[in-house]
Amino acid sequence: MLHHRACGTLLHPTSLPGPHGSGDLGADAYRFVDWLAAAGQQVWQILPLVETGRGNSPYMSPSAFAGNRLLIDLTDLERQGWLDHADVEAMPGGDARRIDFDATIAFRDDRLARAAARFARVATAAQRDDYAAFCREHVGWLDNYALFAALSQRHPERDWCDWDAPLAASEPSALARATTDLAAEIERVKFAQWIFFRQWQRLRDYANARGIAIFGDAPIFVAYHSADVWARRELFDLEPSGRPRVVAGVPPDYFSASGQLWGNPLYRWEVHRQAGFAWWSERLRRSFELYDVLRLDHFLGFVNYWEVAADAETAIDGRWLPGPGVTLFEQAESALGKLAIVAENLGSVTDEVEILRKRLGFPGMAVLQFAWASDHSNPHLPHNHERDSVVYTGTHDNDTVLGWWAALDAAERRFVRDYLQSDCAEPNWELIRCALASRADTAIVPLQDFLGLGSEHRMNTPGNESDNWRWRFAWSDLPDLLADKIAELCARHRRVAGVAVD
Repeated sequence: MLHHRACGTLLHPTSLPGPHGSGDLGADAYRFVDWLAAAGQQVWQILPLVETGRGNSPYMSPSAFAGNRLLIDLTDLERQGWLDHADVEAMPGGDARRIDFDATIAFRDDRLARAAARFARVATAAQRDDYAAFCREHVGWLDNYALFAALSQRHPERDWCDWDAPLAASEPSALARATTDLAAEIERVKFAQWIFFRQWQRLRDYANARGIAIFGDAPIFVAYHSADVWARRELFDLEPSGRPRVVAGVPPDYFSASGQLWGNPLYRWEVHRQAGFAWWSERLRRSFELYDVLRLDHFLGFVNYWEVAADAETAIDGRWLPGPGVTLFEQAESALGKLAIVAENLGSVTDEVEILRKRLGFPGMAVLQFAWASDHSNPHLPHNHERDSVVYTGTHDNDTVLGWWAALDAAERRFVRDYLQSDCAEPNWELIRCALASRADTAIVPLQDFLGLGSEHRMNTPGNESDNWRWRFAWSDLPDLLADKIAELCARHRRVAGVAVD
């Protein structure tokens, strides 16, 4: 991925400390970058930076392109003169360890509305020109998304297909009237996107200057209630009414005995193919404007995807159908050049998935928590790791290592101890050292595992739609010498800048 041995930390920016209900792109983000550098880290892995959707999930976004406005640093808006100091005082009743999404969204949207209104009155000519240039550059998705977001605010708790028929059908005259009626709301949405992208670019530049690459994430699917589906319904498998005909998921797996019913609409791959996969190429282009490296979620879906009836209650009764395969990526690389992609090759991986991944030269993934449930042929065991891969102690979908260890049965614990030749008194550090010693080019450790935290600090539990994505840390959680300890381990295992892979 980085062409040398490296170590990185997995932490989504919403999990950073900060006074406004959730982590953001402000001072604490820059402080975290400094901590990563001190800890010898060369990668900051994050979750998708898009707006969140159902269940506050970044994997159910109302847009595959729009940035998450909750990450906007409000203090920067004060520095620009668009908010007063009183506007950026700490959010009343905020929880430093858990995000209250309803309260945080209300607080932040109120401040963004105030800032947009003042910007409209007092912005300099240079600021107006920059904003206009941003809107022109992103017109391919921004206009549709801004109108969609404004309409969604006017129709809360309703999917787009339940809007008035002319709007649901995107009739030009209805869209023109709505654009006029909702002009102020549309401008607020565009303003927030302009601010997000400018703030993120500054933070990314800061990280890159300190030798830290940003490792991003892109879900394969988009949410049904999204500007993408509403504005480009010909690309998705929908009924004539606009509702999904079939939806995405996976069959029974490690996380759920009944499978996972995600509910995303599926693609009409033949339509994408006839268009030269232009929508996908543009999506990847915009992703690489945010990230240095991109994890492509559910990579197996590009080979075979699990189709479930839209009215199904579980994902058990579905069927596998062929995905677009190599053609999508050939078209994208023709337009964009070589793609710095890591393939999330977990789950029901077949030989065909690995053939495609290797043909494209995409690194795969190994997860140490998955390594101990079978025998020594398990691909997640360290001796089976490939050099061109990324090894994790666990991902955002896993429990923390301490939570995982507490739930292991006696046989698996014995396997772990025998394999590592350790009593595993500190299981998180055992798996961290195991990941760092791996042959895999890149090792990624969730911050929760560096901190030795239990299950109550888990980021996401697949199949559970409540209480996910809320975890935050505090600076007091980081022991004074933790960065030094991590940096020393990285150096011991040759995961430092300039050490080429064998």
